[in-house]
Amino acid sequence: MAITLSRRVSLPLALPPLLPLLSLLLPVPAFAVDWLVKPSLRQRASYTDNALRAPPGQAQSDFITEIAPAIALVGTGPRLHVQLDYSWHKYLSRQAADTHRHDLRATADAELVKDWFFIDADASVSRRNISPFGPQLIAELPDTDHASTVRTTGISPYLRHRFHGLATTELRYTRNTVDSGGALLSMQSDEMALLLSGEPRSKGWTWNASHDVRRTQDSKLAPVRMQRSSAGLRYPFSSRWAATASGGTEKEGYLSSTGKTPAGRFWSLGGVWTPSPRTSVAFSAGQRYFGNTYSLDATLLQRHTNWQLNYSENVTTMPTQFSRLGERDAATLLDQLWRGIFPNTRDRRLRIDAFLRYANSLGPERGAINYFSHRYFLQKQLKLTMARATAKSTMIVGVTAVDRTAQTASGIDSGLLPGVEFGNEDRTRQIGGNLGWSWQASSRTSVNVNAGYASVRSLSVPRRDNNITVTAGYSRILQPDMTASIALRHTRHASDRGADYRENGVSATLTMQF
Repeated sequence: MAITLSRRVSLPLALPPLLPLLSLLLPVPAFAVDWLVKPSLRQRASYTDNALRAPPGQAQSDFITEIAPAIALVGTGPRLHVQLDYSWHKYLSRQAADTHRHDLRATADAELVKDWFFIDADASVSRRNISPFGPQLIAELPDTDHASTVRTTGISPYLRHRFHGLATTELRYTRNTVDSGGALLSMQSDEMALLLSGEPRSKGWTWNASHDVRRTQDSKLAPVRMQRSSAGLRYPFSSRWAATASGGTEKEGYLSSTGKTPAGRFWSLGGVWTPSPRTSVAFSAGQRYFGNTYSLDATLLQRHTNWQLNYSENVTTMPTQFSRLGERDAATLLDQLWRGIFPNTRDRRLRIDAFLRYANSLGPERGAINYFSHRYFLQKQLKLTMARATAKSTMIVGVTAVDRTAQTASGIDSGLLPGVEFGNEDRTRQIGGNLGWSWQASSRTSVNVNAGYASVRSLSVPRRDNNITVTAGYSRILQPDMTASIALRHTRHASDRGADYRENGVSATLTMQF
């Protein structure tokens, strides 16, 4: 079905995050890009026995109606790739005021001047938890005061060229913004980075060097300037083993809770093991200004199952975490598995987005729960992702453990949201798991199951919250462009600070594509 897009589009609330993406489309010839546009409309009627997520004895049932027009867009060309998934949700409820929300996930990359000038962009709009403690988001239920809308944009033009026999050079500028639409959260960062990757020398050894300067402006803090310079070497001992080493200097620019500006030299030593083209393990150990540091990146690709294991340690902020579009690891693993099953790139991307959207929208947030804060944190994260796909079934399993230790005082956050106990977040530990499974029972019917668990524990004060969600659904294609589905849901929240609740729901959904 051919669809022609008008040049004049009215999306007043969702349009600002799209501007970096739209800017990419102007210099690229339209005839060089193959576009696929999929408008849709979803209507859902659901029943819940605890609409406001109240404690036992106070639960109130409700019938909720949701209307959600959406559009999915994929553009594929030799010099441009665009992927956009946008939806608007209107909720009608008796127990809560009628509400609406926007969801947007969009990425684009373009090659404007062949082999020289490139540009990347991304944008997102989503509801996010204000605190890691307390009730968590459930897509089918009206929002509570515990959540707010977060909009992110990023644009990154860069020059990259390979000088044969010498090195590949990249000069990149990046601007990121994170905004909650009010005084809760507003951040903008500008970064300039110079990257050099040396050509292989005798015996195959290579080198790299970089210099990175970033300026961050937070609405509640003084501007922060970060500077980092590094150099590295990689020396292969054989076709399977290589040693790595790196070192440099860094200065973060923020004032730590001790009143000092973190700075110093850093170094790391490691290795890379590549026993086959489909298996690799990279690891390192070293030291930075905050102490010893370790990293691990392992990938195992099989015929029907792919694995990825990552461990990292770094100083970060919550706005930085918000600006990173999630599920890239899972999407990459599924893309590798589905290339033989769905050879068409556009169709494969739409199927991956649809599967991950279902697997994430009904359960606890996959991985670490990101929340509102203006503080700097030392984050240690271990993440395991497994994807299995056959012609009949698809399964994604994710397990994440995150330890965050605040590097700056909590005073700024206490003034931001005085009703939230921010002492809880001086040090937190999160453990989460999520399983999403889809089985194609026939050419027109499928079964979907999702289970999620998230535990958040404060190590600075005695508090622990647990969230569990289990859903099961059945869908049937009524017509080529019309699908009906029914789903059951059970949600449970427990905390040693009280406010426990349980919620059960059932929903019927009709989705039409145009």
